[in-house]
Amino acid sequence: MTLKQTLSLLAGLIVASPIALAEPEVPVNLPKFKEGQYVHHAPTVEDLKNDDSINPELKKVILKGRDMFMNTQQFRGKYVFNDLNCKSCHLGEGRMNWSAPIWPAATTLPDYRGKNHHVNSLEERIAGCFSFSMNGKPPAYGSDDMLAMVAYHQWLAKGAPVYEKNIGGRGFSHLGKEAPELDFARGKAVYQENCAICHGENGQGQRKNGEVVFPPLWGDGSYNWGAGMTRVFTAASFIKNNMPLGKPGSLSDDDAWQVANFINSHERPQDPRYTGDVKETREKYMNFHKFTNYGTVVNGTLLGDHDNTGTKPFLKPDVLRPRTFE
Repeated sequence: MTLKQTLSLLAGLIVASPIALAEPEVPVNLPKFKEGQYVHHAPTVEDLKNDDSINPELKKVILKGRDMFMNTQQFRGKYVFNDLNCKSCHLGEGRMNWSAPIWPAATTLPDYRGKNHHVNSLEERIAGCFSFSMNGKPPAYGSDDMLAMVAYHQWLAKGAPVYEKNIGGRGFSHLGKEAPELDFARGKAVYQENCAICHGENGQGQRKNGEVVFPPLWGDGSYNWGAGMTRVFTAASFIKNNMPLGKPGSLSDDDAWQVANFINSHERPQDPRYTGDVKETREKYMNFHKFTNYGTVVNGTLLGDHDNTGTKPFLKPDVLRPRTFE
């Protein structure tokens, strides 16, 4: 059986069996929560349906937000211009610890964010995901669609303390920010052995009956150069604690770092903050790009040295603007 046939068969099995994509019942070698950390267990859809204290109209809005989160591709060409859904990076409906659960955004914002150097609201944080990870344009602030997304985030945070920062299983930084010695060839070997079966030999991902089953990891259909996942430490921690699918924690720390570097050594759509010069853009946003390969030479290629925005017919959505109270 060829690799292409194997990929197609696996995709068909997973689409046919929701259980295959479910949160693993017994996580493999996941980190332990540190003493004193707040550990949240986000509510489920069943909890929502059985909660008589929530107005039926609010339930509809929350479920609308969940539907947008799980099937963001329904807005392809409107809010989304790549092959990702929100659930591609935030597994388990955005509820899963160690997979950047989304509820902390509802309890810790507004807050200052180093990426854009000003205080961000929950709506703005969601807008950032659409602008970078989805290579798109977010729903308008205050719109029905944005309200639904906010409602879903806030409902998942039900019962969580406000402004608690010591949260267990939050984000993608468990492995720290200091990378070991990285080697493209070693990362490629880890990718071929553990990742290509789902994400393809060329990182193109997989579709089944026109729907994305496994997201692309580079190229026009993937996240752009401004997305948080381009930071090698971010991708490494995500991979360590979530991949391969169904076997979280099974890769060594070093393998996770190497394959994260390999994935993020490939081209993708331009950073929406692009000034017209890749080296200038890297320097301007060095607080972010010092952790990425953007603007560096890998295998003789200066990564990000292009005007390609993927399938998106613009570079920068209007919402990416500075804010000051001076």
